[in-house]
Amino acid sequence: MTVRAIRGATQLDADEAGHLLERTAELMTAVLDRNELTPDDVISIFLTATPDLRSAFPAVAVRQLGITDVPMMCAQEIGVAGALPRVVRLMAHVETTKPRSEIRHVYLHGTTVLRDDLADR
Repeated sequence: MTVRAIRGATQLDADEAGHLLERTAELMTAVLDRNELTPDDVISIFLTATPDLRSAFPAVAVRQLGITDVPMMCAQEIGVAGALPRVVRLMAHVETTKPRSEIRHVYLHGTTVLRDDLADR
């Protein structure tokens, strides 16, 4: 097994708790599915939200998926002028046998502009 980091992001339509939790859960589920992982493969998750998102902690959505024994941390992205608004990002550290070249990063709902070089190849 090797430790790999997987990046992902999603954009919200509005800062509403239910919507934030839904989009974050969708993102985490896509990271697991596209990389053929289970929650047991996850070592840790770092989640960030842009300063315009304040309705809920993104980690709550991951915990609601049943991933309850993985260390998680939420933080606020720096407020850069002109940055894409209403974005939740994640970086998950996982154990996998896949080489780095086979890791599938996940960018949903307009966030491919953040890292089109990493977005689903």
